[in-house]
Amino acid sequence: MSSTPISIPRSGTRSPAGVRSSAQLVWAAFRRNPLTLVGLVIVAGFVVTAAVAPILAIQNPLSQDLAHRLDPPSIGHPFGLDSLGRDVFSRVVYGARISVVSGVSVVSAAVAFGVAAGTAAGWQGGWWDEVLMRVTDMFLAFPSLVLAMAISAILTPSLTNALIAIAIVSWTSYARLARAQTLAIRHRDFIEAARAQGAHELAIVLRHLIPNAVAPLLVQATLEIGGIILTSAGLAFIGFGAQPPTPEWGVMVSEGRSFLMDQWWVATFPAVAILLLVLGFNLLGDGVRDVLDPRLRKMG
Repeated sequence: MSSTPISIPRSGTRSPAGVRSSAQLVWAAFRRNPLTLVGLVIVAGFVVTAAVAPILAIQNPLSQDLAHRLDPPSIGHPFGLDSLGRDVFSRVVYGARISVVSGVSVVSAAVAFGVAAGTAAGWQGGWWDEVLMRVTDMFLAFPSLVLAMAISAILTPSLTNALIAIAIVSWTSYARLARAQTLAIRHRDFIEAARAQGAHELAIVLRHLIPNAVAPLLVQATLEIGGIILTSAGLAFIGFGAQPPTPEWGVMVSEGRSFLMDQWWVATFPAVAILLLVLGFNLLGDGVRDVLDPRLRKMG
């Protein structure tokens, strides 16, 4: 008597749909919000511009040609010349390097410190939580731009000190978010299982807790890069950030505001660059949120 073999599926076998799940999530985000792709293209364009700035620049961004100062845009100088005869296009290109590096470095520092403080507060509880959260509330009591101006003024205005000041006032949002995630995850089954196996507290936090709390932090960081770039340019505009002759967009807008009515190109092109880069990061952040937020995934 012949028997028909019965095929029993293995529990560990993944379906083809499961293999493609990550790509499908990304595609679903782009399909749900096509502007995400626009943001990605804008950010990628500025990153490439920053990387190859010496190749794209027409001339040294600091070299002057006083005989042709404030010349309008032309074939040789597509963005015109500023009040000291410096090529505006070259300065905008080099400014992309400053803005991209500034935004990413400040966010990285703020995330590192904020996650450490928030995770410690949520994990330890007790007086740790009270002290760290009250310090966070103290920073949140002041408008971030005003506090950054005060810190930058104390440290003496410069690009580096402005970035330090922005990082100091930016960590609080990550601390509160990391604390909330820690409180939500710390008693999950996989945390208790790791503790039952004798894992060290620090190992549990680094290997199990933080990786499962990283999604909202990543969304927050992506969305905030644009705001940090805008804040950095604002500090430079009012004299608390990068100082002339640094080819920083806020400095360029500040220098060109006196010529805005007649020589509009001096301030307009760096201002447009700020607008585009901030817009790109905001659109990209929306896409990252769509991919990582499970509630939005279900809606898609």
